[in-house]
Parts: sequence; structure tokens; C-alpha cells
Amino acid sequence: MSLNLSRSSSLKLAERPSLSLQMMRVGALLTLIFVGIALLAPVFQSLGWLQNPTEFLDNPPHEPPSAAHWFGTTSLGYDVLARTLFGSQAALQVVVLATSLSLIVGVPLGMVSGYLGGKLDRFLLFVMDTIYTLPGLLLSVTLAFVVGKGVLNAAIALSIAYVPQYYRVVRNQTVSVKTELFIEAAQAMGASTVRVLSRYLFLNVIQSVPVLFTLNAADAILTLGGLGFLGLGLPDEVAEWGHDLRQALDALSTGGIWWTALFPGLAMTLMVIGLSLFGEGLNELTDRRKS
Repeated sequence: MSLNLSRSSSLKLAERPSLSLQMMRVGALLTLIFVGIALLAPVFQSLGWLQNPTEFLDNPPHEPPSAAHWFGTTSLGYDVLARTLFGSQAALQVVVLATSLSLIVGVPLGMVSGYLGGKLDRFLLFVMDTIYTLPGLLLSVTLAFVVGKGVLNAAIALSIAYVPQYYRVVRNQTVSVKTELFIEAAQAMGASTVRVLSRYLFLNVIQSVPVLFTLNAADAILTLGGLGFLGLGLPDEVAEWGHDLRQALDALSTGGIWWTALFPGLAMTLMVIGLSLFGEGLNELTDRRKS
């Protein structure tokens, strides 16, 4: 009996890496598809294969999917296919910029706080814990009111919610790594604080950052969609999934007009699933290597 249990447990452990790899592959494939769409959408438009997402006067309103408009048109005559494809471009621009800003701010603060300790560490912990307890969407909405619309402004509004996550992960890693012998040896040899942080600590405390970056990107897409649905985030003329879903609400109430909400919502869902699968698979592989 014990032999069978050990065999079954070993088989389960052997299956985990393959499952993690499958999740990563599916997530990476979905993510790469949307990255390709974002890069190729302007090319398709220049070749005449895709309509300009801001043009609507020449199109009939609320036309169902057809050969002329594969995903149909909106109440104003916007081509839903063009708006959906170009929406991936806006989402990637804002999300990558937002997560990069939060990483650039959170990682150095976490390293300095964990390494130096003292009053600075306690102050930063208080500030970051206060921000972390607040709902991310509420923070983003509040900041979006202040900074206004635009790609950079929307990225700033999104990044405020993710800075504490990078800070906490990196700070905890720094606190545990700074007591290692190689750090003490570097300090004994007279290495400056900047040199210790950049050369000896940095690569040892950012191992979980790629996983967090991917998961935050998936969450940022939903938050950006929420801002667009509320009329914040990006200008109205920019193709963005949340804004298009908001415009589709009136059409849903009339009945029978399903395409204006289905395709933007489906694109947002698939992109979030892709990033989430990639992040979860990467997280499982990282945890297994640590164990």
C-alpha cells in the first residue's frame, strides 16, 4: 500500500511540470496572437484590408455581421472588427507602460527599504500597506479623474495599484538575502550601498518579479476596461474595449444587437486568460524549482 501511494505521489509530481508547461504554452500563444494583432493592425489598414477604426460616416449603423463588415457595425457606424483589433493595440500600450512604471518604482523602493531598514523601512511599509488595502479600481478611477485621459495618464492611473505589490515582494526577498554570507563579505570589503544593491542583491531578489508582472498585466487589462466603461482612461476616439462595451449597452436594450458587445468582450476575455495562464504556469514552475 505504501509503495502504491509513493508511486502515485511521484506520478502526480511528474505531471505538474507538464501541466505548467501546457498552461504557459497556451497562455503564451494567446498573448502572442494579440501582440501580433496589435502590430499588424496598422499594416492591414494601410493595405485596405481593415477599415479605419475612427471612421463611421460611410457605414450603415447597427449592420449585423456580413461580408462587408465581418463583426458588424455599431450604432454610430463604427466597424466592430476594426475597433476590436485596434483595441488590442491600445490595451497593450497602456498595460505594458503601467506595469513597467509600477515595476520601476516598486522594485528600487523595496530593495532600499529592505536593505537599510530603520525608520525609512517602517514609513514605506506604512505607506505601501495603506495603498495596498484600497481597491485597485477605486485608486485607478480616483487618479484618472486627476490626471485626465490619455495613454500615459491611464498608465499612471493603473500603476498606482501595483507599486505596493512589487515593493512587498522585493522587500521581503531583500530582508532574507541581505543576511547571506556573500552580502556580508561584500560589506566587509568596503562595497558601497549602491554597489551591494545593484551587483549582489538585484538578481537575487527579482526572481518572482516576472510572474508578478504577467499577472498584473492581466489584471490591468480588466482595470483599463473598467476605466473605459466609466468613460475614463483613453480619449473617446481611441478604439478601446471598455469604451466600446459601454457604447454597446444601449444596443443590448433594444434586443437582437449582440455583436457590438460580444466581440470586444470576447477579445478582452481571451487576452486576460492568455496572460493569466502564462503567469500561473510560470509561477508553478518557479515554485517547483525553489522546492
